[in-house]
Amino acid sequence: MTAGSGAAAPPAAGLEGLVAQLTSDVAKEARRRPRVTISYAQSLDGSIAARPGEPLRLSGSRSLELTHRLRAGHDAILVGIGTVLADDPRLNVRLVAGDSPLPVILDGRLRLPPSARLLRSRGALRAAPPPLVATSFEAPRERAARLCAAGVTVLRFRSPNGPLPLRSLMRALHRRGVRRLLVEGGGRVLTSMFAERLADWVVITVAPRLVGGEPALARVPAPVDLAGLGWARLDDDLVFAGRPRFGARRRAAPTGREA
Repeated sequence: MTAGSGAAAPPAAGLEGLVAQLTSDVAKEARRRPRVTISYAQSLDGSIAARPGEPLRLSGSRSLELTHRLRAGHDAILVGIGTVLADDPRLNVRLVAGDSPLPVILDGRLRLPPSARLLRSRGALRAAPPPLVATSFEAPRERAARLCAAGVTVLRFRSPNGPLPLRSLMRALHRRGVRRLLVEGGGRVLTSMFAERLADWVVITVAPRLVGGEPALARVPAPVDLAGLGWARLDDDLVFAGRPRFGARRRAAPTGREA
């Protein structure tokens, strides 16, 4: 992996160096949450899907390999239930050597279907561990019982009529031994992670396509710069990586008549 003109190289040169930097040991870090890497693919116009709920493959083969290297170097992988319902992903490691991470699903209403490949692939070669589902206390108990019977760990959080509390989930994962967390989407999850300033690394793959569809990010309360930015071309894709630097939060729009 080489840096582009005018851009600083990642701390260690090459694809192996980048993966090593993102997946290095964090045991000595003093924190009560996992180190978070946000990784996703988008089109040139910032789309992650043509329409909500429809899968869209954007990454090329080498970019997909990078994704699987990142998965192999993280303890857990987080996605929203919308991604599971649209893509039916396995969330395991297939294209490289390494163990599959623990799947963590944000699912406030427990919509995870019993037919999901996350559940059906248990026991298969290099399958992901049984998933952990984060949900609310308002979610139906009968659905939780069915998931638990299928080997799923269900964690409930207080979120009356609102999103699940990500910081509480991060602390719960840390207590369970998760030190490196990979976040792959979808759009609501990505936006929430940036809004809560929970990203430590960002890896964005940009595919040479114009989609005009669902954006990767909605409005966030503060701009985010990537410090120490490095980039590389993997076949037709461009991959950007860096540490997020969060700006001052935007003030609320003034009410009343302008002067």
